Amino acid sequence: MGADHTRPAPSAPPGVRRILVATVVPLFVATVIAALVLWPWDSRDPAAGTEPPRHHGTVTRVVTEPCPPAPETPEGSPDAAQGPCGTVTVRVEDGPDAGQQVETPVPAGPGAPTVAVGDEIILVELTDPADPTASTYNIAEHQRGKPLLWLVALFAAAIVAFGRWRGLAALAGLAASFAILLTFVLPGISAGNPPLLVAVVGAALIMFVVLYLTHGVTAQTSVAVLGTLGSLVLTGVLGTIATAATHLTGFGSEDATTLSMYQADVDLHGLLLAGIIIGSLGVLDDVTVTQAATVTELAHANPGLSRIQLYRAATRVGRAHIASTVNTIVLAYAGASLPVLLLLTADSRAVTQILTSEFLAQEIVRSAVATLGLIAAVPLTTGLAAVVTAAGRRGGDATDRAASVPAPTPRPAADRSEALEALSGPRAADAPSAAPGGWPGRDRSTDTAW
Repeated sequence: MGADHTRPAPSAPPGVRRILVATVVPLFVATVIAALVLWPWDSRDPAAGTEPPRHHGTVTRVVTEPCPPAPETPEGSPDAAQGPCGTVTVRVEDGPDAGQQVETPVPAGPGAPTVAVGDEIILVELTDPADPTASTYNIAEHQRGKPLLWLVALFAAAIVAFGRWRGLAALAGLAASFAILLTFVLPGISAGNPPLLVAVVGAALIMFVVLYLTHGVTAQTSVAVLGTLGSLVLTGVLGTIATAATHLTGFGSEDATTLSMYQADVDLHGLLLAGIIIGSLGVLDDVTVTQAATVTELAHANPGLSRIQLYRAATRVGRAHIASTVNTIVLAYAGASLPVLLLLTADSRAVTQILTSEFLAQEIVRSAVATLGLIAAVPLTTGLAAVVTAAGRRGGDATDRAASVPAPTPRPAADRSEALEALSGPRAADAPSAAPGGWPGRDRSTDTAW
Protein backbone atom coordinates (compact mmCIF):
# COMPACT_ATOMS: atom_id res chain seq x y z
CA MET A 1 0.00 0.00 0.00
CA GLY A 2 1.50 3.29 -1.05
CA ALA A 3 4.63 4.04 -3.00
CA ASP A 4 7.97 2.46 -2.24
CA HIS A 5 10.71 4.83 -1.15
CA THR A 6 13.82 2.93 -0.22
CA ARG A 7 16.03 5.82 0.86
CA PRO A 8 15.29 6.81 4.45
CA ALA A 9 13.90 10.29 4.94
CA PRO A 10 16.14 12.85 6.62
CA SER A 11 15.61 13.19 10.33
CA ALA A 12 13.31 16.04 11.32
CA PRO A 13 14.44 18.61 13.90
CA PRO A 14 13.66 17.68 17.53
CA GLY A 15 11.04 20.42 17.82
CA VAL A 16 9.17 19.15 14.76
CA ARG A 17 9.32 15.57 16.05
CA ARG A 18 7.86 16.66 19.37
CA ILE A 19 4.98 18.43 17.62
CA LEU A 20 4.26 15.37 15.46
CA VAL A 21 4.35 13.06 18.47
CA ALA A 22 2.04 15.38 20.40
CA THR A 23 -0.38 15.29 17.46
CA VAL A 24 -0.23 11.69 16.28
CA VAL A 25 -0.08 9.89 19.64
CA PRO A 26 -3.36 11.38 21.00
CA LEU A 27 -5.08 10.52 17.71
CA PHE A 28 -3.81 6.95 17.93
CA VAL A 29 -4.93 6.66 21.55
CA ALA A 30 -8.35 8.07 20.66
CA THR A 31 -8.62 5.54 17.82
CA VAL A 32 -7.77 2.63 20.13
CA ILE A 33 -10.25 3.82 22.76
CA ALA A 34 -13.00 4.19 20.13
CA ALA A 35 -12.21 0.69 18.83
CA LEU A 36 -12.47 -0.74 22.36
CA VAL A 37 -15.80 1.03 22.90
CA LEU A 38 -17.22 -0.19 19.58
CA TRP A 39 -15.69 -3.65 19.79
CA PRO A 40 -18.39 -6.36 19.51
CA TRP A 41 -17.59 -8.01 22.85
CA ASP A 42 -20.97 -9.71 23.14
CA SER A 43 -21.16 -10.90 19.55
CA ARG A 44 -22.67 -14.32 19.31
CA ASP A 45 -21.71 -17.06 16.91
CA PRO A 46 -24.05 -17.42 13.95
CA ALA A 47 -26.90 -19.76 14.69
CA ALA A 48 -26.62 -23.16 13.11
CA GLY A 49 -28.40 -22.94 9.79
CA THR A 50 -30.29 -25.54 7.84
CA GLU A 51 -27.61 -25.88 5.17
CA PRO A 52 -27.15 -29.47 4.01
CA PRO A 53 -23.83 -31.20 4.76
CA ARG A 54 -21.05 -30.67 2.24
CA HIS A 55 -18.34 -33.22 1.43
CA HIS A 56 -15.32 -33.38 -0.85
CA GLY A 57 -15.28 -35.83 -3.74
CA THR A 58 -13.45 -36.76 -6.96
CA VAL A 59 -15.21 -37.42 -10.27
CA THR A 60 -14.41 -40.92 -11.56
CA ARG A 61 -16.93 -41.26 -14.41
CA VAL A 62 -19.26 -39.06 -16.47
CA VAL A 63 -22.08 -40.53 -18.59
CA THR A 64 -24.24 -38.22 -20.69
CA GLU A 65 -27.47 -39.18 -22.41
CA PRO A 66 -30.26 -37.46 -24.35
CA CYS A 67 -32.62 -35.50 -22.17
CA PRO A 68 -36.26 -36.60 -22.04
CA PRO A 69 -38.72 -34.40 -23.91
CA ALA A 70 -39.74 -31.36 -21.93
CA PRO A 71 -43.40 -31.00 -20.97
CA GLU A 72 -45.46 -28.62 -23.01
CA THR A 73 -45.40 -25.10 -21.70
CA PRO A 74 -48.13 -22.47 -22.01
CA GLU A 75 -47.94 -20.30 -25.09
CA GLY A 76 -45.70 -17.27 -24.62
CA SER A 77 -43.75 -18.74 -21.65
CA PRO A 78 -40.03 -19.44 -21.99
CA ASP A 79 -38.96 -23.00 -22.73
CA ALA A 80 -37.43 -25.00 -19.95
CA ALA A 81 -33.64 -25.21 -20.00
CA GLN A 82 -32.45 -28.37 -21.73
CA GLY A 83 -29.50 -30.51 -20.73
CA PRO A 84 -27.07 -31.72 -20.13
CA CYS A 85 -28.50 -34.96 -18.79
CA GLY A 86 -26.85 -38.09 -17.44
CA THR A 87 -25.06 -39.32 -14.33
CA VAL A 88 -21.74 -38.59 -12.66
CA THR A 89 -19.93 -41.13 -10.51
CA VAL A 90 -18.04 -39.54 -7.62
CA ARG A 91 -15.70 -41.05 -5.02
CA VAL A 92 -16.54 -39.48 -1.65
CA GLU A 93 -13.44 -38.26 0.21
CA ASP A 94 -14.89 -37.54 3.66
CA GLY A 95 -18.04 -37.95 5.73
CA PRO A 96 -19.96 -41.14 6.56
CA ASP A 97 -19.66 -42.45 2.99
CA ALA A 98 -15.93 -41.80 2.64
CA GLY A 99 -14.29 -44.11 0.09
CA GLN A 100 -17.57 -45.09 -1.54
CA GLN A 101 -18.70 -44.43 -5.09
CA VAL A 102 -21.95 -42.48 -5.40
CA GLU A 103 -23.96 -41.39 -8.42
CA THR A 104 -25.26 -37.89 -8.94
CA PRO A 105 -27.10 -36.23 -11.83
CA VAL A 106 -25.07 -34.15 -14.24
CA PRO A 107 -25.23 -30.52 -13.03
CA ALA A 108 -27.63 -28.48 -15.17
CA GLY A 109 -29.09 -25.02 -15.12
CA PRO A 110 -27.65 -21.47 -15.10
CA GLY A 111 -24.23 -21.36 -13.45
CA ALA A 112 -23.97 -25.14 -13.14
CA PRO A 113 -20.36 -26.41 -13.09
CA THR A 114 -19.03 -28.44 -15.99
CA VAL A 115 -17.34 -31.57 -14.61
CA ALA A 116 -14.92 -34.07 -16.08
CA VAL A 117 -13.13 -37.19 -14.84
CA GLY A 118 -10.54 -36.29 -12.21
CA ASP A 119 -12.19 -33.03 -11.11
CA GLU A 120 -12.30 -32.36 -7.38
CA ILE A 121 -15.78 -31.20 -6.49
CA ILE A 122 -18.05 -30.36 -3.54
CA LEU A 123 -20.97 -32.73 -2.88
CA VAL A 124 -24.16 -31.65 -1.13
CA GLU A 125 -25.97 -34.37 0.81
CA LEU A 126 -29.75 -34.04 0.59
CA THR A 127 -32.04 -35.92 2.99
CA ASP A 128 -35.53 -37.06 2.02
CA PRO A 129 -38.01 -35.36 4.41
CA ALA A 130 -40.34 -38.36 4.19
CA ASP A 131 -37.54 -40.83 4.99
CA PRO A 132 -34.66 -39.31 7.01
CA THR A 133 -32.58 -42.44 6.47
CA ALA A 134 -32.55 -41.96 2.68
CA SER A 135 -30.16 -39.41 1.23
CA THR A 136 -28.91 -38.38 -2.19
CA TYR A 137 -25.92 -36.39 -3.43
CA ASN A 138 -25.73 -33.46 -5.82
CA ILE A 139 -22.68 -31.65 -7.18
CA ALA A 140 -22.56 -28.07 -5.90
CA GLU A 141 -19.28 -26.64 -7.24
CA HIS A 142 -15.59 -27.30 -7.80
CA GLN A 143 -13.04 -27.33 -5.01
CA ARG A 144 -10.99 -24.14 -5.26
CA GLY A 145 -8.70 -24.48 -2.27
CA LYS A 146 -5.53 -25.66 -4.03
CA PRO A 147 -5.63 -23.16 -6.96
CA LEU A 148 -6.26 -20.32 -4.53
CA LEU A 149 -3.36 -21.40 -2.31
CA TRP A 150 -1.00 -21.53 -5.29
CA LEU A 151 -2.17 -18.10 -6.45
CA VAL A 152 -1.69 -16.59 -2.99
CA ALA A 153 1.76 -18.19 -2.73
CA LEU A 154 2.75 -16.74 -6.12
CA PHE A 155 1.38 -13.35 -5.07
CA ALA A 156 3.39 -13.34 -1.84
CA ALA A 157 6.57 -14.63 -3.52
CA ALA A 158 6.43 -11.92 -6.20
CA ILE A 159 5.98 -9.16 -3.62
CA VAL A 160 8.85 -10.41 -1.44
CA ALA A 161 11.15 -11.00 -4.43
CA PHE A 162 10.61 -7.50 -5.75
CA GLY A 163 10.20 -5.53 -2.53
CA ARG A 164 12.45 -7.65 -0.25
CA TRP A 165 12.08 -6.45 3.34
CA ARG A 166 9.70 -3.70 2.27
CA GLY A 167 7.60 -6.29 0.45
CA LEU A 168 7.56 -8.50 3.54
CA ALA A 169 6.38 -5.52 5.59
CA ALA A 170 3.67 -4.85 2.99
CA LEU A 171 2.43 -8.44 3.33
CA ALA A 172 2.34 -8.04 7.10
CA GLY A 173 0.35 -4.84 6.67
CA LEU A 174 -2.07 -6.61 4.33
CA ALA A 175 -2.58 -9.37 6.89
CA ALA A 176 -3.20 -6.75 9.59
CA SER A 177 -5.79 -5.03 7.37
CA PHE A 178 -7.74 -8.24 6.86
CA ALA A 179 -7.48 -9.07 10.56
CA ILE A 180 -9.00 -5.69 11.52
CA LEU A 181 -11.74 -6.02 8.91
CA LEU A 182 -12.68 -9.56 9.97
CA THR A 183 -12.42 -9.09 13.74
CA PHE A 184 -13.65 -5.52 14.22
CA VAL A 185 -15.31 -3.84 11.23
CA LEU A 186 -17.59 -6.63 9.99
CA PRO A 187 -18.58 -8.00 13.45
CA GLY A 188 -19.08 -4.44 14.71
CA ILE A 189 -21.51 -3.63 11.89
CA SER A 190 -23.26 -6.98 12.33
CA ALA A 191 -23.68 -6.23 16.05
CA GLY A 192 -25.75 -3.15 15.20
CA ASN A 193 -23.14 -0.42 15.76
CA PRO A 194 -23.27 2.64 13.45
CA PRO A 195 -21.57 1.44 10.24
CA LEU A 196 -20.06 4.83 9.36
CA LEU A 197 -18.47 5.25 12.80
CA VAL A 198 -17.17 1.67 12.77
CA ALA A 199 -15.74 2.16 9.27
CA VAL A 200 -13.94 5.41 10.18
CA VAL A 201 -12.44 3.91 13.35
CA GLY A 202 -11.49 0.69 11.57
CA ALA A 203 -9.96 2.58 8.64
CA ALA A 204 -7.95 4.77 11.04
CA LEU A 205 -6.73 1.67 12.88
CA ILE A 206 -5.69 0.05 9.61
CA MET A 207 -3.97 3.28 8.56
CA PHE A 208 -1.87 3.54 11.74
CA VAL A 209 -0.78 -0.11 11.63
CA VAL A 210 -0.12 -0.40 7.90
CA LEU A 211 1.63 2.92 7.27
CA TYR A 212 4.02 2.72 10.21
CA LEU A 213 4.65 -0.98 9.63
CA THR A 214 5.35 -0.54 5.91
CA HIS A 215 7.14 2.83 5.82
CA GLY A 216 8.67 3.05 9.28
CA VAL A 217 8.18 5.45 12.19
CA THR A 218 9.38 8.69 10.59
CA ALA A 219 8.19 12.27 10.30
CA GLN A 220 7.37 11.60 6.65
CA THR A 221 5.09 8.70 7.61
CA SER A 222 3.45 10.79 10.33
CA VAL A 223 2.60 13.47 7.78
CA ALA A 224 1.03 10.81 5.54
CA VAL A 225 -0.96 9.50 8.52
CA LEU A 226 -2.31 12.96 9.34
CA GLY A 227 -3.18 13.63 5.69
CA THR A 228 -4.94 10.28 5.35
CA LEU A 229 -6.92 10.71 8.56
CA GLY A 230 -8.06 14.22 7.59
CA SER A 231 -9.10 13.01 4.14
CA LEU A 232 -11.03 10.07 5.61
CA VAL A 233 -13.02 12.36 7.88
CA LEU A 234 -13.74 14.70 4.97
CA THR A 235 -14.81 11.73 2.81
CA GLY A 236 -17.23 10.62 5.53
CA VAL A 237 -18.74 14.11 5.80
CA LEU A 238 -19.09 14.44 2.02
CA GLY A 239 -20.60 10.96 1.80
CA THR A 240 -23.18 11.78 4.47
CA ILE A 241 -24.19 14.99 2.69
CA ALA A 242 -24.30 13.36 -0.77
CA THR A 243 -26.37 10.35 0.29
CA ALA A 244 -28.79 12.59 2.17
CA ALA A 245 -29.14 14.96 -0.78
CA THR A 246 -29.81 12.09 -3.20
CA HIS A 247 -32.08 10.26 -0.71
CA LEU A 248 -30.20 6.97 -0.99
CA THR A 249 -31.48 4.21 1.29
CA GLY A 250 -28.82 1.56 0.74
CA PHE A 251 -31.29 -0.89 -0.86
CA GLY A 252 -29.87 -0.32 -4.32
CA SER A 253 -28.49 -3.83 -4.79
CA GLU A 254 -29.82 -7.34 -4.48
CA ASP A 255 -27.11 -8.18 -1.94
CA ALA A 256 -28.28 -5.39 0.35
CA THR A 257 -31.88 -6.58 0.10
CA THR A 258 -30.82 -10.13 0.93
CA LEU A 259 -28.79 -8.90 3.89
CA SER A 260 -31.78 -7.00 5.23
CA MET A 261 -33.75 -10.26 5.33
CA TYR A 262 -31.04 -12.06 7.32
CA GLN A 263 -30.06 -9.14 9.59
CA ALA A 264 -32.87 -6.66 9.89
CA ASP A 265 -31.00 -4.47 12.40
CA VAL A 266 -28.18 -3.52 9.98
CA ASP A 267 -28.31 0.11 8.83
CA LEU A 268 -27.97 -0.23 5.06
CA HIS A 269 -27.64 3.53 4.57
CA GLY A 270 -24.71 3.56 6.99
CA LEU A 271 -23.35 0.44 5.31
CA LEU A 272 -23.23 2.33 2.02
CA LEU A 273 -21.18 5.09 3.67
CA ALA A 274 -18.92 2.52 5.33
CA GLY A 275 -18.19 0.99 1.94
CA ILE A 276 -17.14 4.38 0.59
CA ILE A 277 -14.73 4.88 3.52
CA ILE A 278 -13.13 1.44 3.29
CA GLY A 279 -12.91 1.63 -0.49
CA SER A 280 -11.19 5.02 -0.37
CA LEU A 281 -8.58 4.05 2.21
CA GLY A 282 -6.22 2.15 -0.06
CA VAL A 283 -6.03 4.88 -2.69
CA LEU A 284 -5.70 7.59 -0.03
CA ASP A 285 -2.72 5.80 1.49
CA ASP A 286 -0.99 5.73 -1.86
CA VAL A 287 -1.58 9.43 -2.55
CA THR A 288 -0.59 10.71 0.90
CA VAL A 289 2.57 8.62 1.14
CA THR A 290 3.61 9.68 -2.37
CA GLN A 291 3.02 13.37 -1.66
CA ALA A 292 4.95 13.29 1.62
CA ALA A 293 7.84 11.50 -0.08
CA THR A 294 7.79 13.91 -3.01
CA VAL A 295 8.19 16.92 -0.74
CA THR A 296 11.03 15.20 1.12
CA GLU A 297 12.87 14.33 -2.10
CA LEU A 298 12.45 17.86 -3.50
CA ALA A 299 13.84 19.38 -0.31
CA HIS A 300 16.75 16.94 -0.39
CA ALA A 301 17.53 17.76 -4.02
CA ASN A 302 17.32 21.52 -3.51
CA PRO A 303 17.65 22.62 0.12
CA GLY A 304 17.14 26.24 -0.89
CA LEU A 305 13.45 25.77 -1.76
CA SER A 306 11.03 27.59 0.51
CA ARG A 307 7.80 26.13 1.87
CA ILE A 308 5.76 27.76 -0.88
CA GLN A 309 8.12 26.49 -3.58
CA LEU A 310 8.04 22.97 -2.13
CA TYR A 311 4.26 23.08 -1.97
CA ARG A 312 3.88 24.27 -5.56
CA ALA A 313 6.37 21.77 -6.99
CA ALA A 314 4.89 18.80 -5.11
CA THR A 315 1.35 19.87 -6.00
CA ARG A 316 2.26 19.66 -9.68
CA VAL A 317 3.28 16.05 -9.10
CA GLY A 318 0.05 15.48 -7.19
CA ARG A 319 -2.04 16.78 -10.08
CA ALA A 320 -0.51 14.21 -12.43
CA HIS A 321 -1.07 11.49 -9.83
CA ILE A 322 -4.70 12.47 -9.28
CA ALA A 323 -5.39 12.60 -13.02
CA SER A 324 -4.55 8.91 -13.32
CA THR A 325 -5.98 7.83 -9.96
CA VAL A 326 -9.43 9.31 -10.65
CA ASN A 327 -9.74 7.03 -13.66
CA THR A 328 -8.60 4.13 -11.46
CA ILE A 329 -11.37 4.77 -8.91
CA VAL A 330 -14.12 5.04 -11.53
CA LEU A 331 -12.97 1.90 -13.34
CA ALA A 332 -12.68 -0.01 -10.06
CA TYR A 333 -16.28 0.80 -9.14
CA ALA A 334 -17.41 0.11 -12.71
CA GLY A 335 -15.69 -3.28 -12.69
CA ALA A 336 -17.27 -4.24 -9.38
CA SER A 337 -20.70 -3.19 -10.70
CA LEU A 338 -20.33 -4.57 -14.22
CA PRO A 339 -23.42 -6.86 -14.00
CA VAL A 340 -25.46 -3.84 -12.91
CA LEU A 341 -24.13 -1.77 -15.80
CA LEU A 342 -24.96 -4.54 -18.27
CA LEU A 343 -28.58 -4.32 -17.16
CA LEU A 344 -28.68 -0.86 -18.72
CA THR A 345 -28.56 -2.39 -22.20
CA ALA A 346 -31.66 -4.48 -21.44
CA ASP A 347 -33.62 -1.69 -19.75
CA SER A 348 -36.29 0.01 -21.82
CA ARG A 349 -36.55 3.08 -19.60
CA ALA A 350 -35.17 6.49 -20.53
CA VAL A 351 -31.52 7.16 -19.81
CA THR A 352 -32.36 9.86 -17.28
CA GLN A 353 -34.56 7.45 -15.34
CA ILE A 354 -31.82 4.82 -15.32
CA LEU A 355 -29.15 7.25 -14.14
CA THR A 356 -31.31 8.55 -11.30
CA SER A 357 -32.43 5.10 -10.13
CA GLU A 358 -30.98 4.07 -6.77
CA PHE A 359 -28.89 1.14 -7.96
CA LEU A 360 -26.94 3.39 -10.37
CA ALA A 361 -27.11 6.62 -8.36
CA GLN A 362 -25.27 5.01 -5.46
CA GLU A 363 -22.42 4.03 -7.79
CA ILE A 364 -22.18 7.61 -9.00
CA VAL A 365 -22.15 8.89 -5.41
CA ARG A 366 -19.44 6.39 -4.46
CA SER A 367 -17.16 7.45 -7.29
CA ALA A 368 -17.75 11.18 -6.83
CA VAL A 369 -17.29 11.23 -3.04
CA ALA A 370 -14.17 9.04 -3.16
CA THR A 371 -12.68 11.29 -5.83
CA LEU A 372 -13.39 14.46 -3.85
CA GLY A 373 -11.73 13.00 -0.78
CA LEU A 374 -8.76 11.97 -2.89
CA ILE A 375 -8.38 15.44 -4.38
CA ALA A 376 -8.51 17.00 -0.91
CA ALA A 377 -5.72 14.68 0.26
CA VAL A 378 -3.17 16.26 -2.11
CA PRO A 379 -3.15 19.89 -0.82
CA LEU A 380 -3.66 18.74 2.78
CA THR A 381 -0.76 16.29 2.82
CA THR A 382 1.49 18.45 0.65
CA GLY A 383 0.98 21.48 2.89
CA LEU A 384 1.76 19.50 6.05
CA ALA A 385 4.83 17.93 4.43
CA ALA A 386 6.12 21.30 3.23
CA VAL A 387 5.80 22.81 6.72
CA VAL A 388 7.47 19.84 8.41
CA THR A 389 10.27 19.51 5.83
CA ALA A 390 11.10 23.22 5.74
CA ALA A 391 11.01 23.54 9.55
CA GLY A 392 14.40 23.98 11.17
CA ARG A 393 16.17 25.01 7.98
CA ARG A 394 16.26 28.68 9.00
CA GLY A 395 17.68 30.47 11.99
CA GLY A 396 20.39 28.55 13.79
CA ASP A 397 20.51 25.70 11.33
CA ALA A 398 21.00 28.07 8.41
CA THR A 399 23.74 29.90 10.32
CA ASP A 400 25.52 26.65 11.11
CA ARG A 401 25.37 25.57 7.49
CA ALA A 402 26.74 28.92 6.35
CA ALA A 403 29.53 28.76 8.90
CA SER A 404 30.48 25.24 7.88
CA VAL A 405 30.97 26.22 4.24
CA PRO A 406 34.62 27.32 3.69
CA ALA A 407 35.19 30.76 2.23
CA PRO A 408 36.23 30.73 -1.43
CA THR A 409 39.94 31.17 -2.04
CA PRO A 410 40.66 34.43 -3.94
CA ARG A 411 42.30 34.00 -7.30
CA PRO A 412 45.82 35.46 -7.45
CA ALA A 413 46.26 38.43 -9.72
CA ALA A 414 48.15 37.43 -12.85
CA ASP A 415 51.23 39.41 -13.88
CA ARG A 416 50.62 41.21 -17.18
CA SER A 417 54.05 40.47 -18.66
CA GLU A 418 53.72 36.77 -17.91
CA ALA A 419 50.27 36.68 -19.52
CA LEU A 420 51.54 38.39 -22.71
CA GLU A 421 54.50 36.07 -22.92
CA ALA A 422 52.26 32.99 -22.59
CA LEU A 423 49.89 34.22 -25.29
CA SER A 424 52.61 35.16 -27.79
CA GLY A 425 54.76 32.06 -27.29
CA PRO A 426 54.87 29.22 -29.86
CA ARG A 427 52.46 26.32 -29.36
CA ALA A 428 54.15 23.00 -28.72
CA ALA A 429 53.14 20.19 -31.05
CA ASP A 430 53.58 17.56 -28.42
CA ALA A 431 51.59 19.30 -25.70
CA PRO A 432 50.50 17.04 -22.90
CA SER A 433 46.96 15.67 -22.99
CA ALA A 434 45.99 17.43 -19.78
CA ALA A 435 46.24 21.19 -19.51
CA PRO A 436 47.31 22.94 -16.33
CA GLY A 437 44.63 22.99 -13.76
CA GLY A 438 43.44 19.46 -14.50
CA TRP A 439 41.44 20.18 -17.68
CA PRO A 440 41.50 17.37 -20.25
CA GLY A 441 42.66 17.79 -23.78
CA ARG A 442 40.49 18.39 -26.79
CA ASP A 443 39.99 14.70 -27.56
CA ARG A 444 39.32 13.55 -24.03
CA SER A 445 35.89 13.27 -22.42
CA THR A 446 34.96 15.64 -19.65
CA ASP A 447 32.65 13.05 -18.01
CA THR A 448 33.62 12.11 -14.50
CA ALA A 449 34.80 8.50 -14.21
CA TRP A 450 32.61 6.24 -12.09
